[in-house]
Parts: sequence; structure tokens; C-alpha cells
Amino acid sequence: MRVISGRVKGKKLVKSHSKEIRPALDKVREAIFDILFDVHGLKVLDIFAGTGAVGIEALSRGSDHTTFIDNSPAAIKIIRKNLHACGFESLSTIIMSPAALAIKRLSKKGVKFDLIFVDPPYLKNLVNPTLRLLIKYKILNPHATIIVEHHPKEPIQPIEGLEIIEKRKYGQTIVSFLKQR
Repeated sequence: MRVISGRVKGKKLVKSHSKEIRPALDKVREAIFDILFDVHGLKVLDIFAGTGAVGIEALSRGSDHTTFIDNSPAAIKIIRKNLHACGFESLSTIIMSPAALAIKRLSKKGVKFDLIFVDPPYLKNLVNPTLRLLIKYKILNPHATIIVEHHPKEPIQPIEGLEIIEKRKYGQTIVSFLKQR
């Protein structure tokens, strides 16, 4: 696992040996950022961050700040190591918490994001509830993009205020891009 492009292109990232942490594959991350094209100056939220690879890729490509959320102590340890290895500690915030609680707390602080990655464990019924929370707690800037990595057996349901603008399939992974209506 490595950073694909940007300031720390080629930097190897610490990966997990736990089956509980499933990092976004290099080819999937590359496809996501090829579609996004430019993330300069964006405020990013990486929910269910795992190794932090997606949020770190955004930082490497010029995002201003990434907030990482994960409730696994092992994942948080890996994220910290990867941020340190890339020199991105000052450009990031790490929250060890269940996603729902972290989203609520960010909302209370008035924090809003331009780009949100949602990559929960597959088939745990976390995709749609998380999307509903993002809308409920209003943490998206007006032109924000949400990118969801999910299993084909856990499709995104219609959620008031969100629309799917693009969907791509990579093996057993679907990547859906959503915008606010």
C-alpha cells in the first residue's frame, strides 16, 4: 500500500494485518482521485478511516485538512503512524469514536466538509445510516461530494437531500459518488 500521487507520491503506508481493517485498494483510490481530479484546498472527512490511506491521499494531493474517524484503537494507531511517516500530523485531526457520535460532535462544533469518504466494514448496515446522519447533522458544505465504498449487497437507498451522480464497480467493491440536492 502506497500513496499514489502528490507531495508524498510513492510513500509506503503501514497496513493492517487484522481482518477487521480493510484498506481501500490502490487501484480503487487511484480511480476515485482520477474522477475527483482536484482536491486542492478542500476540507476532507474520512469516516471508517482504517489505515487512513484515502484521507492521506487527499492530503498528498493538496487538501487543506483531513479529519479521520475510526473507533478501532488498532486503526487509530496505524493512522497516526501513516500521518507521521508522511509529515501530515499538522494537517489532520483524528477522532477515535463510533462514526455516529463523531458526526454529531462535529455538527455541534459547526464543522463542515467539502469531501467526505465513507468506507464502513462491508455488510454491517452502516452505509445508509451514516449517509442519513451526514444529512441530519448538516456537516456538508453546499457543493460537497460524498464518496461511498460499499459492497454490491449493501446498495445505497434513496436518501432525501442526496443524489447519486456516479457509480463504478471494482470487483466486489462499488464506489458511489453523491451530491446534495
